[in-house]
Amino acid sequence: MDTDALRGFTSTDSKDQLRFITCGSVDDGKSTLIGRLLHDSKMIYEDQLQALARDSVKHGTTGDAIDFALLVDGLEAEREQGITIDVAYRFFTTPRRSFMVADTPGHEQYTRNMATGASNAQLAVILIDARKGVLVQTKRHSLICSLLGIRHVVVAVNKIDLVDYRKEVFDRIVGDYVAFASNLGFTSIAAIPISARYGDNIINRSGSTDWYRGSCLLDYLESIDMQSETAGLPFRFPVQWVNRPNLDFRGYAGTVVSGSIAVGDEIIVAASHRNSRVKQIVTYDGELARAEAGDAVTITLSDEIDVSRGDILAQPTERPEVADQFAARVIWMDQEAMVPGRSYAFRIGTQSIASGSITAIKYKIDVNTGTHLAARTLNLNEIGFCNITIALPATFDPYEANRRTGSFIVIDRYSNRTVGAGMIAFPLRRATNIAWQPLSLGKKERAALKHQKPCIIWFTGLSGAGKSTIANLVDQKLFAMSNHTVLLDGDNLRHGLNRDLGFTEADRVENIRRAGEVAKLMVDSGLIVICSFISPHKAERDMVRDFVGDGEFIEVFVDTPIDECVRRDPKGLYYKAKSGKIKNFTGIDAPYQPPSAPEVHLKTLDQQPEQLADTVLSCLVTRGIIVLTNRTEH
Repeated sequence: MDTDALRGFTSTDSKDQLRFITCGSVDDGKSTLIGRLLHDSKMIYEDQLQALARDSVKHGTTGDAIDFALLVDGLEAEREQGITIDVAYRFFTTPRRSFMVADTPGHEQYTRNMATGASNAQLAVILIDARKGVLVQTKRHSLICSLLGIRHVVVAVNKIDLVDYRKEVFDRIVGDYVAFASNLGFTSIAAIPISARYGDNIINRSGSTDWYRGSCLLDYLESIDMQSETAGLPFRFPVQWVNRPNLDFRGYAGTVVSGSIAVGDEIIVAASHRNSRVKQIVTYDGELARAEAGDAVTITLSDEIDVSRGDILAQPTERPEVADQFAARVIWMDQEAMVPGRSYAFRIGTQSIASGSITAIKYKIDVNTGTHLAARTLNLNEIGFCNITIALPATFDPYEANRRTGSFIVIDRYSNRTVGAGMIAFPLRRATNIAWQPLSLGKKERAALKHQKPCIIWFTGLSGAGKSTIANLVDQKLFAMSNHTVLLDGDNLRHGLNRDLGFTEADRVENIRRAGEVAKLMVDSGLIVICSFISPHKAERDMVRDFVGDGEFIEVFVDTPIDECVRRDPKGLYYKAKSGKIKNFTGIDAPYQPPSAPEVHLKTLDQQPEQLADTVLSCLVTRGIIVLTNRTEH
């Protein structure tokens, strides 16, 4: 953390903090405005000011004057190009309030960065160049601010000096913006004419705009009331970790994200519905009688109940939602498109859900106009309204009701990178009406009858690698040993169950999902299920692995080099793909993610299919799936 940030933290502990974002189109003056605020509020040390003067000579765009934008644009690429790329956070304080400001990029390709900055902001300062008026990017950022729950906007008409401080220019721009933003749900829109370069109406009122009767920017930021919006929210306490320093103490550490709680109050663990009362509220400085929103505390309870990281403590009369399906707005942040049905990991507050998927895109939102468009996938920076299902029930509030408990991130299970962010709209209660029907005979009883352990043997590899040949041999050998099997081959399923699917990425994900669901049902019937699918993505293979229990998924990587597969080309598909007749063909113009730790790794060069099939059988014996005494000679 830099010195500005440290100074902001150390000097503002007792002050109300306003978190705001600056946004708008490219070159509207966002970084310059923040630099001016820091300078005029005396938040720049002398050595920083001297360094800024030197940088202004090298990178500045303001002639001999100090270029305040360079104070925020820290990346070398930003300074060279004169644009903001990353989100820059700065802290400063005044006698009346402390501030955390996020300077966000204006370019369309960095919309995801802008959304990151807006996700934690209470107010948006939207800059508009007085010479250009309301632009497409102005509308895009305003819409994203609205979607992310920001309800207070300052329209800062910047560079008013370049239009001779004319009132009619200011009034026209404000009128255009208010007309556009009338349906975005903002609680307040304040308009201020400013010159970030010269400081007009930033800290002090400007004599050049004597026609303007409102507050200067800093006065407005210091005086706007933000506390009343969060004061009435229900108590929410996401548990970050269980504090157990010795056998005599068990506490639950975290931060109160909304509402308040007092010693003696009744609480409930939202997911398990277990009740208790608050015994102590402990901090580093001692015990508290009451904890408010923003307090980092450890809570102890009167009863020994099961509470873990990710649980949310609430009051019994104001419970959050608990569901494993919900509708949400999703902002996609990854170069690789989102595919419905693909398995992703989710994090909702302190809750980590290892597996879930976006099951449907109801519509995509045109961020320029707000209109709803049909879509089958989401690409980088696109926003969609989606249905989501997760492996375990999660605890949350709708984002409109509580931003801290209603937001989540989406994580790629293969690379562990964050690929999306979302705002929960409402639970899909239909899921809570469906319960498992108990069955008298289960997987254990059916498998015992067959003298085997049920499992999925999943053959993966490139087209032409030999998956189907080896899988068929394994099936024959197991049949000869009196084992009960079924063989699911990718090509065969496309003649029936999956005949409606094409070969887009979304269709391929759905192809594997359906095959996995069928294989799971057959495992539940006690069968050994042999599956042969290219299944190029680790996420889909992991999704099927999650369908069944530990030890019931055996991944067999049929490892054949691409050159050998092309040489074999039993169906002539590589020839067609290379000549452009087939698109999105795995190994040619679509990727294959090889398993990193398969249960069986078959290197096919210099080995015959019979040998490879026997290797698979040896694995089954070692894992107790089959026993050799069952073998029947034919």
